[in-house]
Amino acid sequence: MGNTGHLHPKSVVRAAIAAERRELADVLAGLPASTWDEPTLCTGWRVREVVAHMSLGFRYSLPKVAAELVRAGGSLNRMTDRCARKDAADFSTEELVGFLRDNADHPWKPPVGGFVSALGHDVVHGLDITVPTQVDRKVPEDRLRILLDAVDPKGFKFFGAQLDGIQLRATDLDWTFGSGSPLTGGAQDLLLLTFGRKLPAGRLEGPQADRFVLS
Repeated sequence: MGNTGHLHPKSVVRAAIAAERRELADVLAGLPASTWDEPTLCTGWRVREVVAHMSLGFRYSLPKVAAELVRAGGSLNRMTDRCARKDAADFSTEELVGFLRDNADHPWKPPVGGFVSALGHDVVHGLDITVPTQVDRKVPEDRLRILLDAVDPKGFKFFGAQLDGIQLRATDLDWTFGSGSPLTGGAQDLLLLTFGRKLPAGRLEGPQADRFVLS
């Protein structure tokens, strides 16, 4: 994500992060036990693995992250997958929810992108859970605006987003991005596309909508 500090002050972004974590904790606390074992938009991860992953930055010190990276042969993807699976097995769902709620104000942020990327991490992984499990949650517009303002094609490759020749057009906000064949949908669904996600059928419209549907 690009640096949008000039558009959104750090204090505003951090307040959005804290609110998102607390609201997600409330949503997760209300899930039926069976839902924790349902698949998410993160391939191979159930709800419990995604929630475990969301709190990794709060629970792992930098030396521990470095050690896990070495164990994974330097692969960030292998490291995060291994840790998510281990932690999902080691902690109860109540503990996993607690990690998110208790660290609402934690200053963790990814190596690139600062607090805007930290907000994106929480919002997108929350949607990874709520979209496929059909939890009716709409991310507040102010948080979506911060993230949509930060959409940058430079980040598409990292997330595997293939949006060349596509113009994203939100149906619920005044927002478009890119040029080419129109692809319309709700703003939070379009945000997921920029993070390389595919969506359940019926959420997008456009000549190339089928490219972005879960198989």
